[in-house]
Amino acid sequence: MSDAFGADEAGKGPVLGSMFAAAVAVEDPAALPGGVDDSKRLPPERRESLAERLRADDRVAVGVAEVPPERIDAADTDMNSLAVAAQAEALGAVVGDGMRGVVDACDTSEARFARRVADRVDADVDLRAEHGADEDHAVVGAASVVAKVERDAQMARYAAGYGEVGSGYPSDPTTREFLETWVDERGDVPPFARETWATCEDVLAAAEQSGLGDF
Repeated sequence: MSDAFGADEAGKGPVLGSMFAAAVAVEDPAALPGGVDDSKRLPPERRESLAERLRADDRVAVGVAEVPPERIDAADTDMNSLAVAAQAEALGAVVGDGMRGVVDACDTSEARFARRVADRVDADVDLRAEHGADEDHAVVGAASVVAKVERDAQMARYAAGYGEVGSGYPSDPTTREFLETWVDERGDVPPFARETWATCEDVLAAAEQSGLGDF
């Protein structure tokens, strides 16, 4: 029996922007376009083309959920729990009773992650979770592509409105430079930053220390 649905998320680790989860459901796996893979293995143009084809195909159902920075900062929970909630929300838009599928596991325990997601989905589904599911299951790869395209589109909007922001990941020098310049000029992090994250706290602390040195 083929998997009828898959789910994955993008943007769990960045300091800028939202985390997105996407779910894809199909009656026939043959409806998925060729070349679907883990989104990290595909160039941006290919991801965008695949996402457009998935959304345009009546045989494919697509659901998306967004976890914005303010929800991440306000959460009295961890990112794995937010990923559970986001995947379940995205799945809720595309699954029905009796469907079988797989999601990408964000927890060290695949079984625990699967149980937590399934518990939050209203439909009675046969759901399992696997590490690296976006590499091994085309329907999860399709969800990975949709989620990454949503995330990339958001970062492009930020760049259009605020200047070059980079990928939003703490390891990206462009993102670090953007944050440092923003804080130096305005004294606080940008409104789309995850302000409770260590990267933001470090940049703010460095700016405060630099300011003290001016006296």
